[in-house]
Amino acid sequence: MSTESERMAAANKERLIKEGQLYRLSLMHAKAMVGEALQPDALLHGAVDHAAALARARFGALMQPGGLSGINFKSLMPYLLTTGSFIWRKKLLKPVLGVAAVAALGGAWLLHRKRQEGRPH
Repeated sequence: MSTESERMAAANKERLIKEGQLYRLSLMHAKAMVGEALQPDALLHGAVDHAAALARARFGALMQPGGLSGINFKSLMPYLLTTGSFIWRKKLLKPVLGVAAVAALGGAWLLHRKRQEGRPH
């Protein structure tokens, strides 16, 4: 019986050693993944993806029937960033905001007018 219990104890010891090795290996892997995820490139990429998804959801809700499912924001993002950088460098933010406000008011006026035409008097 003593050899049997020694064999079982050795097997348990070997199993615990293997489990410890696996735990240490998974811990090292998790640390490496966290270190990689905290790199500025990865953080910026995640933020841009999140912002694009949020903008797509908001604009899609505005245009309910079809939404914006056909637009690929990831392919448009370099152009949008370049345009935004140009506007920021040339200090054209106020004129662009003014044009956007006028366009928004014009769109709201057209939408209001369209809704009134559809209503019976």
